[in-house]
Amino acid sequence: METPFVFGKIATEKNFTDRIEETATLVAHFQSLINTIIISPRRWGKSSLVNKAARLAMEQDERLRVCHIDLFNVRSEEHFYSLLAQRVIAATSTRWEEAVENAKRFFTRLVPKISISADPMNEVSIDFDWDDVKQNPDEVLDLAEKIACEKGLKIVVCVDEFQNISEFTNPGYFQKKLRSHWQQHQHVAYCLYGSKRHMMLEVFTDSSMPFYKFGNLMFLEKIATPHLVAFFHARFADTGKSITDEAAHLIALLADNHPYYAQQLAQLSWLRTQGECTAEVVHEAHEALVEQLSLLFVTVTETLTTQQLCYLKALIAGEKSISSTETMHRYRISSPTSITRSRAALVKNDILDNKAGEVSFQDPIYAYWLKTRYFR
Repeated sequence: METPFVFGKIATEKNFTDRIEETATLVAHFQSLINTIIISPRRWGKSSLVNKAARLAMEQDERLRVCHIDLFNVRSEEHFYSLLAQRVIAATSTRWEEAVENAKRFFTRLVPKISISADPMNEVSIDFDWDDVKQNPDEVLDLAEKIACEKGLKIVVCVDEFQNISEFTNPGYFQKKLRSHWQQHQHVAYCLYGSKRHMMLEVFTDSSMPFYKFGNLMFLEKIATPHLVAFFHARFADTGKSITDEAAHLIALLADNHPYYAQQLAQLSWLRTQGECTAEVVHEAHEALVEQLSLLFVTVTETLTTQQLCYLKALIAGEKSISSTETMHRYRISSPTSITRSRAALVKNDILDNKAGEVSFQDPIYAYWLKTRYFR
């Protein structure tokens, strides 16, 4: 029997829960060709949301095509251009023969290097001579608009891990180049998102950055407890098992409504359940999850400075006024400046999230581990 809970990969169909309003908004944006920037901490289901909205939007509009690009392992402009061309052509071609034809047809100044896998069902790979691309990047950056105009299509280009363009040589210039082309497109829209929330905020909300006000900002929230509880009940029932209301609420509580951990803890609880899942089973699963991740947490913690750990200890203890003299003395924090530096570094390293001045842990299991294991 397959587990009814999914984490670490795209959640589809019954594995996808809630995000009703966000899905409807994103579908409308795709169909209306509105540029969209999705911002949230990592592992909150951005990719699953985009995938579902893309599928629904294309089902409702036969002229719409959505292509997906993941910049996770992309660290250069050269790789970016090849991937962009490859994905756009694949999304607008119904068979590999057409993809090859389009790759040749829509480039006049660039000569694409085309390779096809032994399996004809696999996508066509496209590459370019980097010196040629540096002289004529326009052909790649305007490819989607050109194809959309000629074929009477609407295209949405979804770019995951968009913040990785900051790793390129001269990232500021590259962003200006992208913006200057993409903002002129009338038949193509862009959906940009990534796992580094603080970097995405810097790119899209800093008025000095090229992508400032490039599109509508969508900030994802945690999934509400009632939706998670209903989801747990439904998925347990689908496999002939059940879960008590107390246990379902406990999973949401211990996971702090974090989409990834809610699915993972639910899975561990489901695996331990014969008939009905109880709160006792959930507690056992939660402790197992904490132990499972302990080595990772130790590794992360070893990278932190003493002052950062002092700040985290005060935060874990629920101190409201950490910069007060008494609190700093109690937790051996050297100065208010140290607090500011520690907080900024921890946010940059995706350990903390700073939302409108409210600081919280991105990883609820790590916070629990610190409280019950490390600082105990």
